[in-house]
Amino acid sequence: MIARKLYYMAKPCIPRTLQLAMRRRLMQWKQQSYTHCWPIDPAAGTPPAGWGGWPEQKRFALILTHDVESASGHDKCDRLMALEEQLGFRSSFNFVPERYDVSPALRTDLMQRGFEVGVHGLHHDGKLYSSHAVFQERAAKINRYIADWQAVGFRSPAMHHNLDWIHALDIRYDASTFDTAPFESQPDGMGTIFPFWVTSPDEQNGYVELPYTLPQDFYLFVLMCEPNIDIWKRKLDWIVEHGGMVLMNTHPDYMSFGDGALGLEEYPADFYAHFLQHITAHYRDQYWHVLPKEMAQFWTTTMHRAP
Repeated sequence: MIARKLYYMAKPCIPRTLQLAMRRRLMQWKQQSYTHCWPIDPAAGTPPAGWGGWPEQKRFALILTHDVESASGHDKCDRLMALEEQLGFRSSFNFVPERYDVSPALRTDLMQRGFEVGVHGLHHDGKLYSSHAVFQERAAKINRYIADWQAVGFRSPAMHHNLDWIHALDIRYDASTFDTAPFESQPDGMGTIFPFWVTSPDEQNGYVELPYTLPQDFYLFVLMCEPNIDIWKRKLDWIVEHGGMVLMNTHPDYMSFGDGALGLEEYPADFYAHFLQHITAHYRDQYWHVLPKEMAQFWTTTMHRAP
């Protein structure tokens, strides 16, 4: 926690190129140390107690999510929506309310076209969990955005999380965790490729936690400089084998839609398109593709409230 606070205090003073160089070196070191649990943690494939399978007897579940971290990412959302629609998919887009202007027209368009809108923190400054008092103060503002945007889901910036504190948010699900991700700044993996219920202190309420289960695009293509989507494919096959939930978290900010040379922090959007095409080609009719809010409803009804 202290190291994280110091990093975010110093971050504005560190040139972005140097930040990336430092993180790439750290990533190289960690890769060698965590091959036993990344990208696959063998223990994460165990189904939860009482598990009866996905609806329609599908082999696995598929959820697509996007964190929109900047105004640049916001401006790419239309193209990302069009890409997914063309391939027959829908996803959720999580916006940072007070980091850039979030267009009401874009949010309306997303929902009218069958996508979902979620809230992605408040400022994206690394301070949301700096203290309980800070979290409570920001939670009140976040709840206003949740109500105004008609959202039911939340994801913390940088995948920081405190599952007890998150009960202060008026949500049906949170998506701030992962099955295994030793490269995250808060690297405590949940050890499961399935959703799970987080009970409130009064044991009367709670929310569904949806961990992401495929490596994030930023780590693969910006920090690790992977030249292809082989890691995504390998992890996909493993999750399918274990009947779990494939939950992707990608960022339009880092996608290039063919507008010239790649930027410092960009990768071809074709990588994402090719992965969706790979899913369709290899697992057609075998996956239950839903929005996060639909998964939360299913899990609450079927697993949490089951007799």
